Amino acid sequence: MKDDLNRKAEPHEPLPNLVLNAYYLLGYDWRETLKAWQAAGMPTPPVMITVANRTETAARVKHAFDSRRIHIDELCDPQRILHIDSKVLDEAEAQEEVASGQWIVDSERESEDESEPLTPLRKPLTAAQKAERLRLMVDTVGRVGQPGERIQKVISVGMLSEGWDTKTVTHIMGLRAFTSQLLCEQVVGRGLRRTSYEINPQTGLFDPEYVNIFGVPFTFLPHESTESGPPPPTTPKTLVQVNPAKAAYEIRWPNVVRIEHVLQPRLTVDWSRLAPLELDAAKTAQLAELAPILEGKPDVTNIDRIELERLAQEFRTQRIIFETTRDVFDQMKHNWKGSREVLLAQLVRIVEQFIRSERIQIIPPLFYQDELRRRLIITLNMSRVIQHVLDAVRQENAERLEPVFDRDHPLRSTGEMTAWYTGKPCHPTRKSHINVCVYDSAWEASHAFALENNEAVAAWVKNDHLGFEIAYIHQGAVRKYRPDFLVRLLDGSMLILETKGEESEQDRVKHRYLDEWVQSVNAHGGFGRWRWAVARHPGAIKDILMQFQDVEHRTERAPRD
Repeated sequence: MKDDLNRKAEPHEPLPNLVLNAYYLLGYDWRETLKAWQAAGMPTPPVMITVANRTETAARVKHAFDSRRIHIDELCDPQRILHIDSKVLDEAEAQEEVASGQWIVDSERESEDESEPLTPLRKPLTAAQKAERLRLMVDTVGRVGQPGERIQKVISVGMLSEGWDTKTVTHIMGLRAFTSQLLCEQVVGRGLRRTSYEINPQTGLFDPEYVNIFGVPFTFLPHESTESGPPPPTTPKTLVQVNPAKAAYEIRWPNVVRIEHVLQPRLTVDWSRLAPLELDAAKTAQLAELAPILEGKPDVTNIDRIELERLAQEFRTQRIIFETTRDVFDQMKHNWKGSREVLLAQLVRIVEQFIRSERIQIIPPLFYQDELRRRLIITLNMSRVIQHVLDAVRQENAERLEPVFDRDHPLRSTGEMTAWYTGKPCHPTRKSHINVCVYDSAWEASHAFALENNEAVAAWVKNDHLGFEIAYIHQGAVRKYRPDFLVRLLDGSMLILETKGEESEQDRVKHRYLDEWVQSVNAHGGFGRWRWAVARHPGAIKDILMQFQDVEHRTERAPRD
C-alpha cells in the first residue's frame, strides 16, 4: 500500500481495498466488543485508534468513516469520531487555558429541544477555543462526564503523547511505517491501559485484557551473523549524477498528477463490449486470526477468529447498488459540467445494469452461485467495483482528456535528479544527461547500447531516480508506474519506452494509463509530440525506432493541402 498511502490525495479518494478489508475485520470485531460492553453496562464505548502516516491519509480515513464507506454503521457516527492533527494539538498546548465560564461546546445545540433559545455561550468558536476543545476531547476520551466520553474512533496523525491515559482503547489500526521497536511499543502502549483491577478469586491474578491490533509489527529481530572474523570489505559504489557538461542531452517532461476525463452529457455503457470484472474469493480477506502476544511471542494455542460472513446478511443487492452509485457519483461530481441530478440518475441506471448483470465473475464458481457469499465478496471488493464502473463510464463517454499538472512543479527535468550511489553494474553514457546508466538486467544493457548507437536518437535516459511516474489504479489501490526509458528523437518528438516480456493483466492496466497520459499531453499541445512503445524482446527496440523513422519520412513526403 506504500504508493497509495504515501501520496498527496483528496479526502474523497477511496482507500486501498486491502485497507478497507482490514477495517471491515477490525470494525466487525469492535462492534462485537461494543455489544459486550453495552450488555455489561459499561458507561463509555470501546475505542478504535488509527495511527496514520500523513494528514492526507488521515483525511481519507475520516472521510471513509464519515460517509460510511466502512460498512460498520455503529462505528461511522461523525459525532463520535475524533481526528487529531499534531499541529492543532501544538497550537492548543500553546494557548492559555480557557476559563470554564467561557467554554463553548460547539455550534450545534446540546439539547434536542429545537425551541430552546440561543444563549451567549453558543457564539461561534475562535480558533484558539476550537484547538482547546480538541485538546480536552483528546485528554478525556473514555472518561464519564467529560467532553471525550462519547468518542469511539480516534484518527491520529503522528503519535499520541506518551502521557495519554485512556483505558478504553480496544482496537488499533497501524497505517504508517514502523522503523523501530520503541515506535511499535509506543503505539501498542496506547491500548494497554487496564479497565479493571479486580483480582480473580480463582487465580489470584488480574483477568487478562487484550487490544486487537492490525498493521503494527511487534518485534524487530536483529540479524545475528554466525560468521567469525572481521566483516567483509564494503562493495565499491558508483556515483550516479547529472553531468553538467552534457546539458544538450537534458530531457524534460510535464509533471502530470492525474488525467481529467471530460464526458459527454448523456452517459451510456455497453457492458457486453467491456471485459468482465473478476473477483477472486481466495484473495479477499474474509477471516482474521488473532493470537495473544506475551513477551513478544504469539500464543498459537489460543487463537481467536473474526469472520465476516454475517456481514453479507446486512448488505442486500439494492444497498450494494446504492453504495456503489453514491461513491461513483462522489468521484465524478467535482468535474461534471451539467446538472448533478442528471448525473446521479444516469449513474443509478448504469450501476444497476452492471450489478444485476453477469459481468461480475467470482472465482471459484461456488461463490458466484451462492447469493449470500456473492454479496459478501462484492461488498469486500467495493472499491474495485466502483473503479470498474468509473473506468467503463470514462472509457465509453470521454469527449477529451485533460492533464492536471503539479502546481508546484509542473515541469520536471533530468537536471533535477539528486546524486546517488549504486553497487549495480553500470556503464558511462554519451547521449544521456546522466553520467552512467545503471543496469538491472542484461536486457536493459542491450537496450541502452541500442539507444546510444541509433542515429534516430538525439538523447535518452533511463528512468531511474528521475521522478517520472504515472499513477494508475489496480486491485483497488493507486500505484505508480515508472516506464523504463525516456527518448528524444532527432525530429524533437518524445518516446516513452518500456521493456516487457510476457504481458500480465496489471501490465495491460499500466499501458492503458500510459496511453491516456500520452493522449492528454499531446492534446494539450504545450509539450511537443509524445509516443509510447513496448519492446517485448531484446532486438525489438531497433524495429521500434525504425518504425517511427518510417512514419516521419512518410509524413514528410505526403502532399499538403
